[in-house]
Amino acid sequence: MREQRLVFGEVAELYDKARPGYPPALIADVISFAWPGGASLRALEVGAGTGKATVGFAAHGLEILALEPSAAMAAFARLNCEQFPRVRIQATSFEDWPAEEARFGLVFCAQAWHWVNPAVRYRKAATALRPGGTLALFWHRTRGQAGPLRDELDDLYRRLAPELHGQRRGLPGLSPRVDDSERRDELAGTGLFGDVRVRTYPWSATFTAGSYTDLLLTQSDHRLLAEQTRTRLLDGVREIIERRGGEVVVPHSTFLVMGRLVADRGR
Repeated sequence: MREQRLVFGEVAELYDKARPGYPPALIADVISFAWPGGASLRALEVGAGTGKATVGFAAHGLEILALEPSAAMAAFARLNCEQFPRVRIQATSFEDWPAEEARFGLVFCAQAWHWVNPAVRYRKAATALRPGGTLALFWHRTRGQAGPLRDELDDLYRRLAPELHGQRRGLPGLSPRVDDSERRDELAGTGLFGDVRVRTYPWSATFTAGSYTDLLLTQSDHRLLAEQTRTRLLDGVREIIERRGGEVVVPHSTFLVMGRLVADRGR
């Protein structure tokens, strides 16, 4: 899993260019939930990547310590956050980070919680949070769509990358279908967090053949394909999209689950 997580650093610049950001409404809802009285407290980000979510939260004036295990990704995050003096990027994993006990009002993680060791992630987040602090986790999802484009892409993946096709993706190369009730139940089931809330934010993204294959190049499963297979697959994807009008509209939603630390259970 660590190899998959660090492979993003091989394409840090492309990742920064191709990956979408996060809905402003989601960021506003997390801040409102974490600080209903408007107080400004410190936030810890787990798996900052190139700072896509970091920038969104920093724009609200938060003081943020952002952890990112890939040095290349962390370097891009520093560039993206240069205008925010209250943001500090640290090139380390959440697992290796020496926890600062009860120092943060919010721990948030965008698209990366599934990479963190399940044996430590909730307990360590609870340790870092102040009493009543918030843990907020969110992921992008694609919503399945039928039609000739989907059929052609399915056939291409079935022929060239059956191991990816077998993952039953919303669209090949994007987020796998996940039962998000499991995320909610997992958070609630820790016994560390209460007042668990779930929200979903729908949106759509339009990709050209080039921007879509750029996005696929930032996916860990595609990065780990043999180079020849990956080249043939992406050439095929590009040809299909170009033949089908040159653009593909991908319906998305961003799933958020968040909860409050229960008294001093994290200590």
